[in-house]
Amino acid sequence: MVEILEGDCIHHLQRLCERGEQFHLTFLDPPFNQGKDYDLFEDNLPAETYWQWMEQVCRLVYHCSVPGAAIYFMQREKNAEQVLRVLRETGWTFQNLIIWLKRTSAVPVRNSFGKQYQIIAFATKGDAPRVFHRLRIDAPLRPEHRQPRKDGVFVTDCWDDIRELTSGYFAGEEALRTETGERFHLQQSPLALLLRIVLASTKVGDWVLDPFAGTGTTGVVAEQLGRHCVLIENAPRNVQMIRRRLEVQRAADSIQRWRHYYRFTPNLEEIWPADGVPVWGTETQMVLFEEQNQYGSC
Repeated sequence: MVEILEGDCIHHLQRLCERGEQFHLTFLDPPFNQGKDYDLFEDNLPAETYWQWMEQVCRLVYHCSVPGAAIYFMQREKNAEQVLRVLRETGWTFQNLIIWLKRTSAVPVRNSFGKQYQIIAFATKGDAPRVFHRLRIDAPLRPEHRQPRKDGVFVTDCWDDIRELTSGYFAGEEALRTETGERFHLQQSPLALLLRIVLASTKVGDWVLDPFAGTGTTGVVAEQLGRHCVLIENAPRNVQMIRRRLEVQRAADSIQRWRHYYRFTPNLEEIWPADGVPVWGTETQMVLFEEQNQYGSC
């Protein structure tokens, strides 16, 4: 079950706390305050105002999370210190700083090394996670390796096997597009990223929260894994896309193509049942809008 709440995330988080909702996992991927053109959000706030807002969000999420709940907070690499400070000051216990190496061309920078990764801070409500599944994957083989590892390898804090949805043709079928072939949302999160997070930190039947839902990838993954999910999104066009995406269940949104990749995980059948969960794949592509919407909203 996926519930979609349209409007301001602070308002809805406060309402969720008042309702006594309790979540087991939160994925936090807010606007990065880079001056981008969001529908209903000013993405060029003064730094102090922006981080006060992030503190408010993290504090509210903390209050509506179960003991041992997990939060994954994604941000630009330059904001790592601020992210860790915000999590610490709002009660969260830091566990890992995950490096998501995007496997795309580095962003050129004049006076420093090119940027090719984002950080994802993993923290918990309390000293230890309520749930943490040690995922095992196929070992990425280098040319000098002749034989694959028969039991795979554990997932580490460097995620270099999940490709960003790049612009243009190379984004593939997973990227949502307009009728003219343009990307609907340039910051659309890849399914593989949310699949790893939800698998690692939840059980079947758990509740997942995404306060900045964008195009709803968190909900798409959660539903296919048998988790409940609440998505908050303030842009009406994005909300419409989420509803259609959940309704259509296109083949490009199916997570089944990664099941074999995680086959070495000892309790895979427990956390990703082969039976009793939805299997998507009724449509090959989905187009909803004539005009281009490059960015999302908060």
